[in-house]
Amino acid sequence: MTGVGFGAFVRRAHDAGRLVVQPRMGMSSPERMRAGLLATRNATATTVGTITLDSYTRVGDLESAELAVLEGVALNGYPIVSHDRATTLRVLDGIHGPGFPVQVRHGSAAPQHIFRALTAVGLDASEGGPVSYCLPYGRVPLRESVAHWAASCRLLATVGESGAEPHLETFGGCVLGQLCPPSLLVAVSLLEALFFRRHGIRSISVSYAQQTDPGQDAEAVAALRRLCARHLPDTEWHVVVYAYMGLYPETEEGAYRLLGKAAELAVASGSERLIVKTVAESRRIPTVAENVAALEYAAVVAGRTPRAPLEATGTQTYAEASALVDAVLELDDDLGTALLKAFAEGRLDVPYCLHPDNAGFSRSYIDADGRLRWADIGKMPLNGIADVRPAQAITSAGLLESLSYVRRSYDRYDPEDTRSAEPARP
Repeated sequence: MTGVGFGAFVRRAHDAGRLVVQPRMGMSSPERMRAGLLATRNATATTVGTITLDSYTRVGDLESAELAVLEGVALNGYPIVSHDRATTLRVLDGIHGPGFPVQVRHGSAAPQHIFRALTAVGLDASEGGPVSYCLPYGRVPLRESVAHWAASCRLLATVGESGAEPHLETFGGCVLGQLCPPSLLVAVSLLEALFFRRHGIRSISVSYAQQTDPGQDAEAVAALRRLCARHLPDTEWHVVVYAYMGLYPETEEGAYRLLGKAAELAVASGSERLIVKTVAESRRIPTVAENVAALEYAAVVAGRTPRAPLEATGTQTYAEASALVDAVLELDDDLGTALLKAFAEGRLDVPYCLHPDNAGFSRSYIDADGRLRWADIGKMPLNGIADVRPAQAITSAGLLESLSYVRRSYDRYDPEDTRSAEPARP
């Protein structure tokens, strides 16, 4: 390892006792994008920068992205492929560097054009994955996504030959965003990390998205860390926790309580980085000021939270995740081929995911205690391992109620709830 780059920065911060906090921020205007990066760097927190790309670039519709740039039409992210190299270099000038690495976030199942553009301006950190940026919301066949991501990993890996160690973050721990039992999130996150490693990436982060129950989340992160230690012994890796990806609380108090719980989860579990969400999530794209407020609030909560990692291997989540990982790895020595077989055979099956390459037999539900459980494991190799509790048939109304469970839980004010005893907000 060179000791330089995104992963090394996060490792140094963690070793110094600091949680790295990061926004999901992207603006099409170069001037606004630069201002957002500056504000993130100058926040009272240990931060890394984000350039989130626009939807046209994500799906490869570069003609529309280029037309928008020519006509000055605002997009929902930064079109890094369509802005010329000199423009993006001006955005980064004096900001990006060893003391403030910047990650490009995109959402593409075919990201080669994105990786070429980001490496051309000296960036070396991105995220995604062949499963997580295909199945939940894409139309690209899984086989094509696997091939695209293999090529993209090899492309990014070449950066390490002449500079900082390139870094990739798997989005696998955020599959579907919500209502996916933690064991499957852990398994997909680990499997995508292994995919990256086998295609030349040596600095990796594994993701986990906050779900419905703090105790279950703590078990999941502990399981993920244990599996990484087992399967990635020669790799620089860290864990990134995402603040809840589903319907966010509508009240300011609820939004901050939920973000506070995410920060507590990250620190207590020994995780190194946190992706924040803001008070505006339920209504609109947040402003730069709202992102900075979220970063600083998360840092305050993190600063008062002790580390308390759990023992990993004795939990239900670990048993299920380990079984899923082992079942995929035994399918083929080539991990891309193994992933294709796993989904074709239903060994991996994301609940409520409508992509044609997903079996679609598995179902989940939220139990009375707020934990995510399996109602149906389909053909996944979890018989005798998973605690399957068949629920009544889920109606559209029931599904909507489940999707809003976290929002309703955190928008309700409970004076006896310790979540209300949080530090003053910015």
